[in-house]
Amino acid sequence: MKELLAETAVRAARYAAAIGDRKVAPRSEDIARLEALGGTLPENPCDPAEVLALLDDVGSPATVATTGGRYFGFVIGGTLPAALAANWLAGAWDQNAAMQVMSPVAAKVEEIVREWTLDLLGLPSSSGVGFVTCTTMANFSGLAAARSALLQHSGWNVEEDGMFEAPAIRVVVGEEVHVSVLRALTMLGLGRSRVITVPADGQGRMRADALPVLDEHTIVCIQAGNVNTGAFDPAKEICARARDAGAWVHVDGAFGLWGAVSPLYAPLLEGVSAADSWAIDCHKWLNVPYDSGIVVVREPEHLRTALSAGSAAYLTQSAGREPWQYTPDASRRARGIELWAAMRSLGRSGLREMIERNCRQARLFADHLRAAGFTVLNDVVLNQVLVSFGSADQTRRVIAEIQEDGTCWCGGTIWHGHTAMRISVSCWATTDKDVEQSVAAMIRIAKSVRAG
Repeated sequence: MKELLAETAVRAARYAAAIGDRKVAPRSEDIARLEALGGTLPENPCDPAEVLALLDDVGSPATVATTGGRYFGFVIGGTLPAALAANWLAGAWDQNAAMQVMSPVAAKVEEIVREWTLDLLGLPSSSGVGFVTCTTMANFSGLAAARSALLQHSGWNVEEDGMFEAPAIRVVVGEEVHVSVLRALTMLGLGRSRVITVPADGQGRMRADALPVLDEHTIVCIQAGNVNTGAFDPAKEICARARDAGAWVHVDGAFGLWGAVSPLYAPLLEGVSAADSWAIDCHKWLNVPYDSGIVVVREPEHLRTALSAGSAAYLTQSAGREPWQYTPDASRRARGIELWAAMRSLGRSGLREMIERNCRQARLFADHLRAAGFTVLNDVVLNQVLVSFGSADQTRRVIAEIQEDGTCWCGGTIWHGHTAMRISVSCWATTDKDVEQSVAAMIRIAKSVRAG
């Protein structure tokens, strides 16, 4: 085991050291070589060192270099050194984080990260927090708490009696609602086609003046950080309306909530702390390994009621916080360990610097692309940039050639009828040199496509 882990460290360090020198997307021939991992399952055991070597030699070249400084697709962060190291150690520990008795260290670390997260993001200090896989499950968990609380207020126990013949719940979303919210609504039996959709402005912000009449049977889903533009719904106005009516406000804050750590971007989140539940991603802008998300609910009992399923006689419950009562999972890995390592290694000032640097780099992209004659379609308020390189066909060709070139990687989207390239700056490892190198490739390729 000692020699195997040492060899793993050597191979992983070699991969990390070379990440900035390779194409961001793998070559087609490297993808084709993945067939070597398949075939008939061997009848007899294999030497673990040989298994590791095959996985590294064939698998590593076929990865996407998302941990490097020039990956700007979707909203994907890298992996901070301390978080990666903690991930390895946690893997060696192999802790089941369901209950305190199963892993005292996992349970205690979650309590610490809970306190740090609520403090960093300015959320109510008494909130209940669950550590889940991603924003989709955080949205699911927060909305499950909302469903439970609203139906309980109507005299209905949804955990015992289900949704059959339950009082109706209205769900209000913005025109730019993220698919993860709709997916969560589907899984909860609330339906994605039954929602009331509120128009958005030119940057994708829900129009508070267009809200329907709210009441105590309503859940309002707002967004802190539009996945295309980075824009924020007007939380202050919406939360005030909801509170007066007894409605529940849920915030999809996958990456945007991390803006709260910076005095420069905290004003974008004015009023967000008045909501009732929040969904946060950690493998995005906190830059921890996959998979990692957080659900926060103002009243912890609402989250526990929605997600707890009682207990078997052999599952010993303590008087303290039992982690599994706050997540849809029972057995799960101790992902809070990586969050603790990321936060402890960065500190408040390091996290603030990373957020502010990425936002500044997004503006740098926008400035260079505008100066080169291309159209930036959004107000760059955070870390997201939308750019058009001309016609829809030209923009699609530029995106494809940028991905093939391999200097950097960006994806495409449709924004208000315009085909656009998305640039999402979310990685701790991105330097200004990475931005300059990437934008030079973008401009070179775009001018070539236009000339052609």
